[in-house]
Amino acid sequence: MTRVGKVSRKTKESDVSVEINLDGIGNVSIETGVPFYDHMLSQLGKHAAFDLKVKTIGDVVVDEHHTIEDTAIALGQAFKEIGRAHV
Repeated sequence: MTRVGKVSRKTKESDVSVEINLDGIGNVSIETGVPFYDHMLSQLGKHAAFDLKVKTIGDVVVDEHHTIEDTAIALGQAFKEIGRAHV
């Protein structure tokens, strides 16, 4: 059984899609509009050897805060989804 979590989150400030495959090989595709955050999320998937796909459209022109926050919330929910499915 593959351990996969998929979450979509839409707020007034952002539209986020996260897919995690804990049984992957470290393939990552990260697009948040925040270059340093993209780098850090890429390193997480790569070095933890799980596949991670993140696509966030956010209000980075106003502030990066909501883009980063909403992406992190969706990422946490995806991990939680995997945990619930494999109890």
